[in-house]
Amino acid sequence: MIQNLIYRLLERRHFWRYASFSEVAELYTSRTLRVIGVYIAASFASVYLYQEGYSLSFIMVFWTAYFLFKIFLSFFAAQFAGRFGPKHGILLSNLLYIPAMVSLGFMPDFGLTAVIIWGVFMALSATIYQLCYYIDFSKVKSAEHAGKEIGFMNILEKIAIGISPIIGGVIALFFGAQIVMWTAAAIFTLAALPLLRTIEQTDTHQKVNFRGFPWRMAVRSLFAQVGIGFDVVTTGTIWGLFITIVIFPHIGNEIYVTLGVLSSVTIVAAIGISYAYGVLIDRNRGGDLLKISVVVNALVHASRPFAVGVAPIVGTNIVNEIATTGISMSYMRGMFDTADLSGHRIVYLLAIEIVANLGAMLGCLVALGCIHYLGNSDGLRLFFFIAAGFVLLTGTANFRLYRK
Repeated sequence: MIQNLIYRLLERRHFWRYASFSEVAELYTSRTLRVIGVYIAASFASVYLYQEGYSLSFIMVFWTAYFLFKIFLSFFAAQFAGRFGPKHGILLSNLLYIPAMVSLGFMPDFGLTAVIIWGVFMALSATIYQLCYYIDFSKVKSAEHAGKEIGFMNILEKIAIGISPIIGGVIALFFGAQIVMWTAAAIFTLAALPLLRTIEQTDTHQKVNFRGFPWRMAVRSLFAQVGIGFDVVTTGTIWGLFITIVIFPHIGNEIYVTLGVLSSVTIVAAIGISYAYGVLIDRNRGGDLLKISVVVNALVHASRPFAVGVAPIVGTNIVNEIATTGISMSYMRGMFDTADLSGHRIVYLLAIEIVANLGAMLGCLVALGCIHYLGNSDGLRLFFFIAAGFVLLTGTANFRLYRK
């Protein structure tokens, strides 16, 4: 059903040049299911660790090691994508996420061993997927309507992200967090199925070669990825922990439903704004959109320590969603254009992935330092102010596309 709906939308809009409508529909059916699988469980993962007795310092050390591991795995992911093609990489990554979620579900029984297995398989899956998905999308996009295509992709993702945390939260409340992890594993099995019959749209048996790579053209967009990686940690990990530890410290398993609802109610804003952002990008206003969104996002992070109730949290989430949607869409459009111009698509996107993980690792280390010296509550508050400064780096990308 999902695949047929996507097929009809794509065929009507005539978005795609290099891939047939059915192949694109299969790809995005898989992505939609993957996003549901990730957000039904991953949005609660750090909170789950904390609820199971792991300290905030341990959680930050874990994520630091996770992002460091992903940096080294990025080279393997690039080699795999070049050798076998990105769709085969996406298929492999979906399969690898299954043991990750299963092992996390067994954490109460096997403790740290389950956490390590979860982290290893999750890092493998996430690294391969991110790089392969970017390679595949950058290949099949339309140069004239890429902004709208990214907007459509973003709408699909936000719908999936909107429903997933609530589903996961309700399951966790009534059946326990373990069942959420196993449900996510089942969804990843479904996400792998649409890709079993697709063909590659990119050349295979490619070698990853840095010789001749245009570093001067790419360096500013690469540097900007530090801010993006830092923002991922701030919004995706620290904010949920702050809500759990500081704002709602005593509500037990109901925190999963609370986090799910607080996250999901903001998605409507992102869905509504995605198409408008896509039009702006196609009208060559993506550079302005990127800079404005980055400033708004920095102000949101600086305001997070003062959000101490449901209404302020919802308001913060809504503004953050609008800002991060503007950042991700405008940055992605410039990134794909640079990948085309560079003549080294896989190398450029590999470098993007490495620097993003460096930024995320730096965010975890900063958070670890803050809570070590100031304690959990005050340390998290200080972290948000530091994050507000770091995310401004994203606005320095200066893509060639937006200079026209």
